[in-house]
Amino acid sequence: MSASNLKVVLTRRLPDAVETRMRELFDAELNLTDAPMDRAALESAMQRADVLAPTITDRIDAELIAGAGEQLKMIANFGAGVDHIDVEAAVARGIIVTNTPGVLTEDTADLAMTLILAVSRRVVEGAQVMAEGRFTGWTPTWMNGRKLWGKRLGIVGMGRIGQALARRARRSGFRSTITTESRSAPPSRRSWAQPTGMTWTRCWGAWT
Repeated sequence: MSASNLKVVLTRRLPDAVETRMRELFDAELNLTDAPMDRAALESAMQRADVLAPTITDRIDAELIAGAGEQLKMIANFGAGVDHIDVEAAVARGIIVTNTPGVLTEDTADLAMTLILAVSRRVVEGAQVMAEGRFTGWTPTWMNGRKLWGKRLGIVGMGRIGQALARRARRSGFRSTITTESRSAPPSRRSWAQPTGMTWTRCWGAWT
């Protein structure tokens, strides 16, 4: 079977560029409403698709996999995790399961740093005061937040995202001291890509 004849069913709306490319390459069936598929819709999709492209909103359990059509050969998950897919049941049926590991590492670290800044500088509180028309003028003690420069940042878990967050805290001018707690061995200092001339001191569970 040629690629253009492969029936690929997308369970949710994906970015326009992705959908356009998939329609160029495959017989792609799009979800134009972007409404999450219920169980009956998923069952129907798996009975007609050669490739199912689900997302984290779709729970693909052993019962659904058992009822899939013989032509279903791949579950190509749009997302990093596969917790919502019974991988063991899929493999037993000869169905390949794929995912997209690592693609959200830097984005998640960006959001984590955004939240740290928002909390320390009380951004949400200030925006709410302005939106509600309660701002009556500046005073020296109103909405005082906390500065991040030189503070200690604790990161639980030093996987890809933890290391990406540590790089932001160290290299963006905050000069934070990083304290870590991880089930695995601490990462090497090289993996943090420290700037030339930056020194690091390792303590138990801590990098500075």
